[in-house]
Amino acid sequence: MAEDSRVYQHLISDYLREWGFDVELAQDGAGAWKRLEEPNAPMLALLDWVLPGLDGIDVCRNIRKRGINERYVYTVLLTGKSDKKDLVLAMEAGADDYLVKPFDPQELRARLLAGKRILEVHLELILAQESLRFAAMHDFLTRLWNRAEIVSFLERELERAMREKKPVGIVLLDVDHFKSINDSLGHRTGDVVLKELAQRLRSQLRGYDGVGRYGGEEFLLVLPGCDLEGALARTAEIQRSLAAAPFARDLAKVSITVSMGITIAHCGAGDSATLLHDADLALYRAKNSGRNRTVHSTVS
Repeated sequence: MAEDSRVYQHLISDYLREWGFDVELAQDGAGAWKRLEEPNAPMLALLDWVLPGLDGIDVCRNIRKRGINERYVYTVLLTGKSDKKDLVLAMEAGADDYLVKPFDPQELRARLLAGKRILEVHLELILAQESLRFAAMHDFLTRLWNRAEIVSFLERELERAMREKKPVGIVLLDVDHFKSINDSLGHRTGDVVLKELAQRLRSQLRGYDGVGRYGGEEFLLVLPGCDLEGALARTAEIQRSLAAAPFARDLAKVSITVSMGITIAHCGAGDSATLLHDADLALYRAKNSGRNRTVHSTVS
């Protein structure tokens, strides 16, 4: 609430707390705007029109000038102005509602409850949008990036590596004899294995590495800044992690191994399709030479 009258400050604050609202008080428009710019700012603003320095209507304009990705702030203007043209001016400035002083407390309460309900719907829409966005970018089972997103990440890292003259390690990983797990223990166990494998891969990678489900039981790892030595060290850690404990312990004890193919893009050289093809050939050689191993093939 932005209000410079001490009488209204106490009166309205008491009402708001009685109605279950948490109240933050600003003495002027500049103070209100500063608070509303902060992270986790209030989403419901009760603003006096006439304030020292920055008017409430100016605060409304500032709020609406912000980007569409900013949190929505529902604004109610309190004022002694009662002309219809003032109401139109307030709405054009971005106010959501308008109440003339002196006001009926229950009318104020009704308007604030309406604002609260609108904000709740707004938050539900944001959550739904985020859920759809996550679903579009991630594999449903493993919660890793899907094929399109991990390849897109690879392409961005290749561009960065070319600018910074650094290598990028690219690893294709495939679960050995995964079909036999599904056939002998069922697809439910197979799903649990893939989910736990995803967790172990994440735990062995750095925060800026990328990992995604490339398809079926195959995963793509993108290791920015990794030369061949670094990529081999990462894959050795992954092998140790997989050997440390069986998978799907609640259903059946399943020990798995993986085959991996590595290629290195020096200074980001090479297009993503060629590099992935090269890593795939290395993976093919790893599987053909006995599985449970890593084979590398470097592209300059």
